[in-house]
Amino acid sequence: MSITARPISVLVVDDHPLLRAGLGEAITSQSDMCVVGEACNGREAVDAYEHLRPDVTIMDIAMPELDGVAALHEIRREHNHARVIMLTTYKGDAQILRAVQGGAAGFLLKSTLRKDLLDTVRGVHMGQRRIPPEIAMELAQHMGQGPLSSREMEVLNHAASGHSNRRIAERLAISEETVKAHMKNVLAKLAANDRTHAVTIALKRGIITI
Repeated sequence: MSITARPISVLVVDDHPLLRAGLGEAITSQSDMCVVGEACNGREAVDAYEHLRPDVTIMDIAMPELDGVAALHEIRREHNHARVIMLTTYKGDAQILRAVQGGAAGFLLKSTLRKDLLDTVRGVHMGQRRIPPEIAMELAQHMGQGPLSSREMEVLNHAASGHSNRRIAERLAISEETVKAHMKNVLAKLAANDRTHAVTIALKRGIITI
C-alpha cells in the first residue's frame, strides 16, 4: 500500500486580493501543495502563522499595518524554523537585506511569479534558500558598503523633503557643520555625486521612502 505524502501547506500574505487569488489558484492546482490560509497585512500574518503553522509562508514585503519584513522578524523570533518566502515588486536591496538578516528562506519577484512560484515553494519546503539572480546581484553590489547610521538616515530623510542644511540643523538641533559632515558620509556610503543623487539612490534601493 503506497502512502501519499501530505501536501505542502502554504499561507499566502498580500494586501491585494487579486494577487492572493492568483497565488491561491496556482498553488491549489498542484497535487502536492495546498493553501491553508490568507492574510492581508503583516499583523494578520503573524496571527495566522501562530494558528496555522504552515510549512511555507509567501509574504509581500510592502504592506500596511506591519510590513512583511517586520512580520518576518516577529514570526521567526517565536518560530526560528519558519520558512518564509518574501514577495517583492522591485530589487531595492535595503529591505531585501533586512529580510535576509531576518532569516527569509527565499524571494520571489512579482514580475517572474508565474515562472518561479511553484519551484520556489517546493525548494524552500525542502530546506533550500531561493534567491533570484537579479536580487543576488543587487545584494552583492552593496555588501561592502556600511549601513547608514540612524542620524545619517535622519539627515537624508530631511534632505529628501527638500530641506537645506541650515533647516536640517535647526530641526535636529545640531550645527550646520555637523549636518554637512553627515551628508558627506552619506554620499560616500551611497557612492553618490551630490545630495539629489543620494536621495535618488536611497529611494531606488528602498533605504528611504517618501
